[in-house]
Amino acid sequence: MTEAVANATDKLRYDRGTVLLHWTTALLVVIQFALGEMWDWPAKPVHHLMVVTHLTAGMVLTAIILFRIGWRITRGRRLASLLSPVDRFCALAMESTLYMLLLAEIGLGYAWRWGAGQAISFLGLLLPSPFTPFSSGTIWWIETLHSWNAWLIVGLATGHAAAALFHQFVIRDHVLARMLPAGTLLPRTKP
Repeated sequence: MTEAVANATDKLRYDRGTVLLHWTTALLVVIQFALGEMWDWPAKPVHHLMVVTHLTAGMVLTAIILFRIGWRITRGRRLASLLSPVDRFCALAMESTLYMLLLAEIGLGYAWRWGAGQAISFLGLLLPSPFTPFSSGTIWWIETLHSWNAWLIVGLATGHAAAALFHQFVIRDHVLARMLPAGTLLPRTKP
């Protein structure tokens, strides 16, 4: 491939930082959801390890999401102009909704743990609650919202992935390929 073709192809992809942050977020969301849904299944030692892993991954996800939003605002490549107006609206609406839901999920997770008067464990370091414990009723509402919001995130993310696959393999407009790492071959343009 000539350098000019390589440069033109790279302009059709998101930048490396955006791609890395996107797939890291996706992986962490899947891990968080799986841990949260399955940690009641095993016995005490494994259950505790799953909870601690969920807490640690939640703190990593917090940093990733905040960094990702900053990256998106300041340095990330924007390719929405390559979409039709309707597709652009849908893509930006989905992206914004997922960012808001992820931030809400993170806030609910901290409120649930700290509101219950428990420290958050991050790689063995305990971060104590910065406020007094909430009532049991408030904790129940926070836990319920955290759970429902997690399902909503996974549902919307699944729809997001299905739309990307539809665009890639049915419409063949290379939407999915734009979020793949550089060096991944783009399929030929549609006939």
